[in-house]
Amino acid sequence: MDDALTAIAAGADALGFVFYAPSPRAVTAAQVSNITASLPPFVSKVGLFVNAEVEEVQQVIAVAGLDCLQFHGDESADYCAQFNLPYYKAIRVKPGLNLVQCELDFASATALLLDTYSEKAVGGTGEAFDWSLIPAGLQKPIILAGGLNPDNVMQAARQVQPYALDVSGGVEAQKGIKSPQKIAAFMQQVMQCDAV
Repeated sequence: MDDALTAIAAGADALGFVFYAPSPRAVTAAQVSNITASLPPFVSKVGLFVNAEVEEVQQVIAVAGLDCLQFHGDESADYCAQFNLPYYKAIRVKPGLNLVQCELDFASATALLLDTYSEKAVGGTGEAFDWSLIPAGLQKPIILAGGLNPDNVMQAARQVQPYALDVSGGVEAQKGIKSPQKIAAFMQQVMQCDAV
């Protein structure tokens, strides 16, 4: 709850909750329910899943008070769209990936979340990808993720001009433990971008 309120106070528009057991950031639906019930209005509550069983996603939705879903695995568009909530599809970017085709494949997505490709992990690598791989003219809103931190977020925002920025590891004191100072520093950089 402290991390959630710190992020909101710093200016975050959305909070992400990881429902993926192998992650050091994993939470339960009951934990998230306690947090979402106490949040102010107009803060989006996003549930992150990786190749989860349909029943698991449905149970989390029923308990956790989510507004939106974020899928980081090999989910199909039909799978993602079946839950009757807006969703973001995470795309792990690497050279040779056709993002225009990804956009067509996930036409039902509210946005594409572009993250760093890694053979070791589906996300949360702490590494940025080559932002020049993002083609101009994508029609869907882009959420930029992957290795963002207070030191590079201004450059990322100016170069990519995404709809939104997604950060986790870049504002942590250690894996799974957020740093209020890093959250504040990150958001200060984002606010400076907005002012330009």
